[in-house]
Amino acid sequence: MLSITDISIRLAGRLLIDQSSVQIPPGARVGLVGRNGTGKSTLFKAIRGELSLENGSISLPPRWRIGSLAQEAPSGPESLIEVVLRADLERDALLRESETAVDPDRIAEIQMRLVDIDAHSAPARAAAILSGLGFSAADQARACSEFSGGWRMRVALAATLFAAPDLLLLDEPTNYLDLEGTLWLEDHLAHYPRTVIVISHDRDLLETSVDQILHLERNKLTLYRGGYSSFEEQRATREMLDAKAVKRQEAERARLQAFVERFKAKASKARQAQSRVKMLERMKPITALVTQDVHEITFPAPEKLLSPPIIAVDNATVGYDPAQPVLNRVTLRIDNDDRVALLGANGNGKSTLVKLLAGRLAPFSGKITRADKLSIAYFAQHQLDELDELGSPYTHVRKLMGEAPESKVRARAGAIGFSGKAADTLVKSLSGGEKARLLLGLATFYGPNMIILDEPTNHLDIDSRAALAEAINEFPGAVIMVSHDRYLIEACADRLWVVGDRTVKTYDGDLDDYRRMILSSRSGAAARETERPQAIEKAERPRDNRRGALKQKITAAEAEIARITEIIAKIDGALSLPDIFTRDPKQAAQLSKARANATEALVRAEEQWLEASTLYDEAAG
Repeated sequence: MLSITDISIRLAGRLLIDQSSVQIPPGARVGLVGRNGTGKSTLFKAIRGELSLENGSISLPPRWRIGSLAQEAPSGPESLIEVVLRADLERDALLRESETAVDPDRIAEIQMRLVDIDAHSAPARAAAILSGLGFSAADQARACSEFSGGWRMRVALAATLFAAPDLLLLDEPTNYLDLEGTLWLEDHLAHYPRTVIVISHDRDLLETSVDQILHLERNKLTLYRGGYSSFEEQRATREMLDAKAVKRQEAERARLQAFVERFKAKASKARQAQSRVKMLERMKPITALVTQDVHEITFPAPEKLLSPPIIAVDNATVGYDPAQPVLNRVTLRIDNDDRVALLGANGNGKSTLVKLLAGRLAPFSGKITRADKLSIAYFAQHQLDELDELGSPYTHVRKLMGEAPESKVRARAGAIGFSGKAADTLVKSLSGGEKARLLLGLATFYGPNMIILDEPTNHLDIDSRAALAEAINEFPGAVIMVSHDRYLIEACADRLWVVGDRTVKTYDGDLDDYRRMILSSRSGAAARETERPQAIEKAERPRDNRRGALKQKITAAEAEIARITEIIAKIDGALSLPDIFTRDPKQAAQLSKARANATEALVRAEEQWLEASTLYDEAAG
């Protein structure tokens, strides 16, 4: 058991964790969540013994091995499979000793231990993990130094998973993965046989891979049972109860204080007044709910919508070397209101496709037609390094607004999430999430007709990812996204394109179909088909692109109906509290207004579902 007892952690004078305790049993799979900067990674350092506690203790069973992702990517002439196999230190040491041992008894001990730890199946297990993370059999035999930093971090992750430590600590492991690798990791962690704690802002990973949520908020650690949805429900209930308890305590404090003020000067009541003073001193304050509002993300609308299609690609071949094109004979079109998610493993050509669409690559052959005056905003994670580290959000916005008065520049900086003093913070002092917000605001500054988002969520916390999804859904132009965040894709995309086998094809299933296909293919147990899911209807019935798009809209509408229905139920629960209309009429009015808005949204979602379902049935013939 991992036992955290009354710990306090202070870093650079800032108190991150204050007298918190939690017990994590063996075999638990825990998601560690909290806003960026609250101290999650610092807690990992404390568990590993790399950071001193201000007070309290952290204890583990004496023989437990702790494993975590290396800070630096491995590099060298060794093959990927060799790097991963070396992560099992005991096996590696025994094999080395077996090459030089001469004592018969010791040789027997070594071989028996190798059998006990199943050492001979290790190469197959290591290969399976590497395959799951996207490395082909040929890749696994290549030298580690031949791969880029991102791919080598995948090797580090594979090595950590292969070592199978008793306590596995993973800090944002999906940041190095594509969607396909993320889906495999979710499944792997869901079946991890030992204790795992994972820091993640990925809702789906926290929903499918863990059975407990450890929440770090307001310097306190709180453990909740269940996945992320269960955590949100339990937390909402707890906060509502805390708010009511705070009000009760405030009323009791006021009553006791009034008694003291009234009778402290009267000798006959002095003892009772003093008793009330002691009661006030002993009354431990209940922490009131602190609302941590998330800055909304907004994308300026284009001045006018263009005539469709805004982009048409006809039989295009594109790449970086005409002799070895990345994509062949690509034909597709993009309309004003399209929401397209690009699927396919890294290295298959997703970045090449978005560069083609953005006009950063010209086709070797074929034709690409863009609408007149088409404006495209392009966001990619590597652009974070292009921000001026010594500049501020204000100076970056100023460059785009010429001679505009300072009041307008600051208003625009505030609109992208940097109001007041935040606008003058140096970029080098901004968090990764703040830099991503700034870059999103700059990229979309002039109201584009189409936005291309390449892994936009890597530095965003869960609430900011939800704000991004809302911004995408409200944007009237087209959006093309590459993301490993399944929640973002399911919340926003109505079309899925698979980039693979040197081409681009429409995927007619949903992400559940795609997940099953990826897990099956990466385990080597299923067909290699990339463009079609398992048949929803009879296999012999043809299915065109229109029906696939309609099915996506039906699925999205059903998810929206379920989400809004849940919101209405929570509002109804709050409105049903006794005497809420007399006790807190302002809150009751706000809840009533919120319910009316939610009801209107539900009607719209139901209408969209009905329309898409009718068209889908008609297309089915």
